[in-house]
Amino acid sequence: MMRAAASSLWKSTTLSAVPARSRALPFSRYPLFSTTASRAEKISGDVIGVDLGTTNSCVAVMEGAAPRVIENSEGARTTPSVVAFTDSGRIVGVAAKRQAVTNAANTLFATKRLIGRKFDDPEVKKIMSTCPFKIVSGDGGDAWVEAAGQKLSPSQVGSMVLTKMKETAESFLNRPVKHAVVTVPAYFNDSQRQATKDAGRIAGLDVLRIINEPT
Repeated sequence: MMRAAASSLWKSTTLSAVPARSRALPFSRYPLFSTTASRAEKISGDVIGVDLGTTNSCVAVMEGAAPRVIENSEGARTTPSVVAFTDSGRIVGVAAKRQAVTNAANTLFATKRLIGRKFDDPEVKKIMSTCPFKIVSGDGGDAWVEAAGQKLSPSQVGSMVLTKMKETAESFLNRPVKHAVVTVPAYFNDSQRQATKDAGRIAGLDVLRIINEPT
């Protein structure tokens, strides 16, 4: 699944605009072509592919002609999409998941299901019935979450997971990363896709493209 996602990310971003002789080069070594020529001229440098999942997330780069899913600091190729707030501060990923049982009210998970949804959405009501943390009405009637006394949009929570993915890639590449391609479920509507792009922007990433997850 991870390799399929990484391969899908790669194919969607190279397009036919990338010369054949360039496709064997690492993901980070040539300009990424976007849907507009003017934008293609401005984009260069490292581009990561992020599978921002409901349960787990992963990040990939190209090594030669093949995608490489990068291991996180724990040596795993997937990172739990979990954010927690403790007395010591915010934690993301494996550490957040480990303490979830003892800090359920302040441990946020599966917030991707809320992204781009209104608080009065029937699906949100179903999620609330089984969720250990608070789901509240936020700006514009959107579904937000509350933890450690602060209200957060799903995009903000998603940005924390994306930041973790960004840091994982930067540690592997040993240089800053500013551009990304992010996967979303095929059923995501325009509002949900835009909210995902907003999450990337908050994380300091220019999301060049939102693509459907492989099935």
